[in-house]
Amino acid sequence: MSNEIIKKRVVVTGLGLVSPLGNTTEETWAGLIAGRSGVDYIARFDTSQHKVKFAAETKNFDPGKFIEKKELKKMDYFIYFAIAGSREALEDSGLKITEDNAEMIGTYIGSGIGGFGVFEREHTKMLEGGPDRISPFFIPASIVNLASGYVSIYTGAKGPNSATATACSSGAHAIGDSFKIIQRGDATAMICGGSEGAITPMSVGGFAAMRALSTRNDDPQRASRPFDKDRDGFVIGEGAGIMVLEELEHAKARGAKIYAEVVGYGMSSDAFHITLPDLDGPRRVMLKTVKDAGIEPNQVDYINVHGTSTPAGDVNETNAIKAAFGEHAYKLALSSTKSMTGHLLGGAGGLEAGITALAVHHQILPPTINYETADPECDLDCVPNQARQTRVTYALSNSFGFGGTNAALLFKRYEP
Repeated sequence: MSNEIIKKRVVVTGLGLVSPLGNTTEETWAGLIAGRSGVDYIARFDTSQHKVKFAAETKNFDPGKFIEKKELKKMDYFIYFAIAGSREALEDSGLKITEDNAEMIGTYIGSGIGGFGVFEREHTKMLEGGPDRISPFFIPASIVNLASGYVSIYTGAKGPNSATATACSSGAHAIGDSFKIIQRGDATAMICGGSEGAITPMSVGGFAAMRALSTRNDDPQRASRPFDKDRDGFVIGEGAGIMVLEELEHAKARGAKIYAEVVGYGMSSDAFHITLPDLDGPRRVMLKTVKDAGIEPNQVDYINVHGTSTPAGDVNETNAIKAAFGEHAYKLALSSTKSMTGHLLGGAGGLEAGITALAVHHQILPPTINYETADPECDLDCVPNQARQTRVTYALSNSFGFGGTNAALLFKRYEP
């Protein structure tokens, strides 16, 4: 008897994207293809004392559309976004959760920071009125796993319920781990991705203190400019990227729409520095992901890159792609959608995985906007400024986080 494990095939059947470009997948995709910036001056709090006065906030997002009013005070924005994205993804998939299948449907949603705004608010209340002023909902509103927990409660999914907190790789790790859960047969479907709601005074001030953020206060919409020679830092964003992953035969049996197939997932560590990038970790994670899919590097057509718009990060990723793909790197198309959405931190991997699946599905590559001055150190094809229609069979999505934690996902065009 053979001991070979038969790996189940996994497909994307539902998407829910909440971003600075729109509160739905359709709105977000339309904004991306139009090359529209979601960055503007911060409206949520007074920035008069802040060095950085802009961010990529969601627009006209009303959590009351998804959550009962009495429940809102029990949650932070990252939970709001996760619930909204999950509800759209589940509705989009057409998957019905019942008592018969609930134990084989799970939730897995990552966040890099969790309820940062709740921490700030409750800390202020304690300083002003003592510890008795702290809300009883403080802890459950702020801890990272409650995004996945609430989605499980709201949807009735009783399968695996977990969360990742791997900085800017969180959403990608959640999707990759979900892919493996289904692949080995521990679930038939997973509601998975990443969510972040950390545009707060402390968060913006903290990233500014690290000198990680762009300071282009006079022109916010052109501030996120990956691979451009004049880039000066990233722009913080918010939102969620949630997808329904499903075992292929299960999806086919119910006639589900299929956006793309997930065929590879890789993880690696730089073992180098708490914030500075290193070439070797990203190189290895891309190659591990391609190997996991059982294909050759030269079969990859497109990469939705991490591409944060930091001076060091973009050069490092360019060099890692060259190291991983050799001469094929110059035949690849790559785009950084962070040029339009900003950087969703722990939600970035979820949003960008969803965008990559859409690129494969529609055979259209979103652009890297604000590309004006070529940087000789970033000399690969970044799909500058305009979307491109082209054939895409295999597409990578890269996510790299503080602490040197890396994730990559490989999507394939689904052909029945």
